[in-house]
Amino acid sequence: MSFLAEIKTKKKNEWLEWGKAIIIAILIALFLRTFIFATSIVEGESMGPTLQDGERVIFNKLVYLIDEPDRGDIVIIQRPTKNYVKRVIGLPGETVEIKDGELLINGERYIQNFLTEEAKLQTNNYGPVTIPDENYFVMGDNRAISKDSRNGLGLILESEIIGKSEIIIFPISEWERTK
Repeated sequence: MSFLAEIKTKKKNEWLEWGKAIIIAILIALFLRTFIFATSIVEGESMGPTLQDGERVIFNKLVYLIDEPDRGDIVIIQRPTKNYVKRVIGLPGETVEIKDGELLINGERYIQNFLTEEAKLQTNNYGPVTIPDENYFVMGDNRAISKDSRNGLGLILESEIIGKSEIIIFPISEWERTK
């Protein structure tokens, strides 16, 4: 084989290796996006101040296949017309009530460290309501304007919760884990 033929063969092999690497990277990214992680854009002010309108979050799709939502988790709820970002407040079998700005779960006061004092005071009385099996009670952190289990979304089926918000990725200045 001539010197030029060897160089052409090496270049061709190099391009094939690069092509394989790119295809594998794309397939891994598609797998991760489809089955493990995805992004969602926060629309509106209902999760403020925790999450702001226009922020993009990465959510974990795998976590609730091996575990169940827990109180305080910020979850992505899939509905036919749009997805919602809300916080899990009540779990299956619990009784939720809001009285004079205080959240009561099974009659006991629950401390909401993620809320501002103003948000607590703007929360209207609600309930009590007992949550059926396989359902969750969710609310936005900006209680005064949030469409949630109290006023429009109703109780959320476990199957409608498609992931747990993990990290704010946009804007870059806001990069942090969601709490």
